[in-house]
Amino acid sequence: MSTPAAAGDRAVTIVATRRVRRGHEAAYEAALEALLRDATVFAGYRGTEVQRPTPGAATPTYTSVFRFDSVAHLQAFEASERRRRFLHEVAPHVEADATWDRLTGLEVWFTAPPGTIVPQPSRARMALLMIGVVYGLVLSLGALVGAVLGGAPAPVRLLVTITIEVLLMTYVLMPRLTRWLARWIYPSPPTPRGT
Repeated sequence: MSTPAAAGDRAVTIVATRRVRRGHEAAYEAALEALLRDATVFAGYRGTEVQRPTPGAATPTYTSVFRFDSVAHLQAFEASERRRRFLHEVAPHVEADATWDRLTGLEVWFTAPPGTIVPQPSRARMALLMIGVVYGLVLSLGALVGAVLGGAPAPVRLLVTITIEVLLMTYVLMPRLTRWLARWIYPSPPTPRGT
């Protein structure tokens, strides 16, 4: 059962990229699937997405995106006996240690499109999208809250407006907008010459 995140803590996303030895994919996937089943009992666990290698890749590369509701819950998972057992199980099947990137800023709102190996959204495009969304919400919600709570003090109206904006952005707007605009937010890497 999950416990609430500590005050001031924030959600964290881990992007783990691992190169698997050719011919060892089935063993690696079996160990990974077992870990993901067991991870559901960890406090604060919010799920995992796995991006499998392109068929026929010279070096099969798996990218796993783990989400936790707080850094403290992530650290408990990282230090767990279950994760240590997974690392021991997959050691004969991988070429090197995984790269392990933590994301705790605005990039957590942005979900990479399928097939993106390492999610790296364009910061300029993230900023443009956020400016557009916040601008639209401030104009529309500010007027609406002002009409409904016109007699309330300005700080109260502002707090209500910001609360509604953040909830809409987190649970409604950003998940949909980033799915619809994923190819724009995550520009395709340049194609190597000579391939």
